[in-house]
Amino acid sequence: MSGRSHDVREVQIPLLQAPPPQHRAANHTPPPHRPTNHWPPLSDAPPPSGGALLPVQGGFRERFVLPPDDKYRCEKCSLVLVQPRQTECGHRFCHSCITDLLSRPNPVCPADREPLFPDKIFRDICCQREILALKVFCRSEKDGCKEQISLQQLPDHLTVCPFLEVPCPLGRCQERMMRKDVPEHLNWKCKHRETSCEFCLCKMPLAELQKHKETVCPAFPVSCPNLCPSAPLPRSELLVHQGECPKAQANCPFHRQGCSFKGLKDELKLHESTFVSEHLRMMSSRSSALESKVEDLRVEISDRFQVLPGLSSRVSETEVHNEDLRERSRQSEQKLTTVQKLLSAHSEKLLDLEMELRSVRSLRDEVENLRTRITALEQTRTGAGTSHALVTLETQLGRHDDVLSVHEIRLADMDLRFQVLETASYNGTLIWKIRDYTRRKQEAVSGKTLSLYSQPFYTSYFGYKMCARVYLNGDGMGKGTHLSLFFVVMRGEYDALLHWPFKQKVTLMLMDQGGARKHLGDAFKPDPNSSSFKRPSAEMNIASGCPLFANQTMLESGSYIKDDTIFIKVTVDTSDLPDP
Repeated sequence: MSGRSHDVREVQIPLLQAPPPQHRAANHTPPPHRPTNHWPPLSDAPPPSGGALLPVQGGFRERFVLPPDDKYRCEKCSLVLVQPRQTECGHRFCHSCITDLLSRPNPVCPADREPLFPDKIFRDICCQREILALKVFCRSEKDGCKEQISLQQLPDHLTVCPFLEVPCPLGRCQERMMRKDVPEHLNWKCKHRETSCEFCLCKMPLAELQKHKETVCPAFPVSCPNLCPSAPLPRSELLVHQGECPKAQANCPFHRQGCSFKGLKDELKLHESTFVSEHLRMMSSRSSALESKVEDLRVEISDRFQVLPGLSSRVSETEVHNEDLRERSRQSEQKLTTVQKLLSAHSEKLLDLEMELRSVRSLRDEVENLRTRITALEQTRTGAGTSHALVTLETQLGRHDDVLSVHEIRLADMDLRFQVLETASYNGTLIWKIRDYTRRKQEAVSGKTLSLYSQPFYTSYFGYKMCARVYLNGDGMGKGTHLSLFFVVMRGEYDALLHWPFKQKVTLMLMDQGGARKHLGDAFKPDPNSSSFKRPSAEMNIASGCPLFANQTMLESGSYIKDDTIFIKVTVDTSDLPDP
């Protein structure tokens, strides 16, 4: 088969039907019940393209005019081949049959038990062409069709065969009939055929006609529900008639005022003339009730109007409060951004510190190795060559000692800077923890260490730099009797961008560590004329604060000292501080 062209397309036999012809046929008597076709029932839709219309499994089940040769039959299903495939051993199978065989483990040919391989199975186009030329009877042969056509022509014939069974083209009808009987079915038998109402001439399906007449047809004649002697009238005029019907029941015109009478028109007129005084009494009573309700409403509205100014004031206060909350939220977001930047900078500095520490450790190891080597050389020193080597090693040792000293100084400096940065605050608040209070107080009394400085803190990441200074034994007029606490403005990296002199309110506080939380505090507003609050020209300005901040007797007898530790808090008001 290798010499044959592979451009030939497979001819596929559709199982669905094209639409029936639109011409009307003569009336026919419905045929008796017919047996079901071998293939699935045919619809009256045009045949779609694709192999899905061929038999799902196996070969053709058509009745052939002449018995087909065995070479046209499938080795698996024994039917005439559909989309024939030929194996390496020369046997033919339907495409669906060979696919089923190949899906099994270790597939073999059922004719000679030879193994089957997918890459050695090919389309037998020549055999397919011969099969499509075989003559078959129409599928509607049992219903009266006598046509004999080739298998290839069968789809075209089925689109026009008058004996083919098709469903009703209206869709909702479940009946099936021969194509030639479709016009008669649509004209006389189908319950869903289109018809017209003889009263309003509206078009609708026949099955809905009776319901239409009984419920919604505007021209359908209906009788008066009051059983008056008038003739039936169209449904659309019934409402107008009920307003004029002499037997229509009507309510008294004063039924809203409480009259419950209901009767015919003549009875209603007699009732109105007889019960005039009663109707007037009802109207008066109704009017009094309405006046009372109006007065109640007026009082209620007046009360609500009195509440309105208070509600308006509360709304205004709420708006101001909301605005304050928005501003605080914005400041919190800025502070959070600042803290994130600070943490990032601390991480980088910590990494540098670790690298420096590793370098120092490496140098220490080298120094120890050199010392070991020198000791060994001193023990075994003999001759001038050994002395020269010893001198060289001592020189290297001295060099390494110098480098190690430099690194130790830098490491100590970086460690100090890291500790300062780690404890620094950037929101204008300092919490200063002073340990070993007793020892430090004794050093202050003896004059060894008169005062202590806190770590720096800042109003923001780019703001003022400040610290606190404390005299544990007092200073000036408070010496020996009080703890003196001062506030110090320090020189910062961003002073050129800040407003001077320093004007922010400062609060100094000694924290009570007991449950009462009776903190000792003092606050002051900086004097703009004082040199303590001008832009620093040195490392820090002169301290300013409270020499008599806390009495030592009260401090040491209360709960301000715990575990030999005190806490000092300094707060700088940053609420009105502009950005640099």
